[in-house]
Amino acid sequence: MRIALLATGGTIACRQTPDGLSPALHAEELAKSIACRDGVTLLPVDVFSMDSSNIQPEEWTQLAHAVDRAMQTCDGVVITHGTDTMAYTACALSYLVQQSGKPIVLTGAQKSIYVQDTDARRNLYDAFVAAQDDNLAGVYIVFDGRVILGTRARKTRTKSMNAFSSIDYPDVALIRDGRILHYIRQPRPQTPPAFYGRLDASVFVLRLIPGMNPEVLRLLASRFDALVIESFGVGGIPHGLLDEFYRILHSCPAGEKIVVMTTQVVGEGSDVGIYEVG
Repeated sequence: MRIALLATGGTIACRQTPDGLSPALHAEELAKSIACRDGVTLLPVDVFSMDSSNIQPEEWTQLAHAVDRAMQTCDGVVITHGTDTMAYTACALSYLVQQSGKPIVLTGAQKSIYVQDTDARRNLYDAFVAAQDDNLAGVYIVFDGRVILGTRARKTRTKSMNAFSSIDYPDVALIRDGRILHYIRQPRPQTPPAFYGRLDASVFVLRLIPGMNPEVLRLLASRFDALVIESFGVGGIPHGLLDEFYRILHSCPAGEKIVVMTTQVVGEGSDVGIYEVG
């Protein structure tokens, strides 16, 4: 079995510098830090080396191309990544690489692999366990023994080892002592994977706050192709903002702008049809 290790930087690969922690460890060095099972060959690849706060959509497409190349010869892919934007990258890859019949697993660490009490070695080993599993297909984050679907992961703690949560969806599996315990088995697609090489970054996420000036909606609509609106509760929008929404949408040619409604509440989703303010 062949597993690709794609390194992108992040805390897991950091060394201490006079200006703070900075990514420095290469994929080959990370690969040497863990002992893989017999019959498993690691193929280390350095994609880029960045603090994840600096990763942009251009890096997501670059990483998707690297996954495409790796999947041509490998049975699974492990990506080491900084934790701050790992959930964004996992979500982006879930759409850039669709119908993958092989596991694509992102992981990282809250402490550098150089630190004695680091979580890096465990997370990295668990990621390789997941990447070899026949019941996983698609994009996941593996962190603190949890296997989380790439489109459901969110970083919910800044310092604790259990930094990631699965939002409104169960963990797919747990990993304990090198064994994977499945909650949800993902059927492998029977069709070849579909890779996409472009993203539209002209999207703005707006979190509503009481007293927001409605004029901000018109300014954003003139600059962006799509707005994602994080409303109150299950889907509440103040009347002043709602009226402005109608004016904006009616002034735009049909199909020119996209408005997506969601909620700023973490759990249980939204339904704008329940209340009159929706």
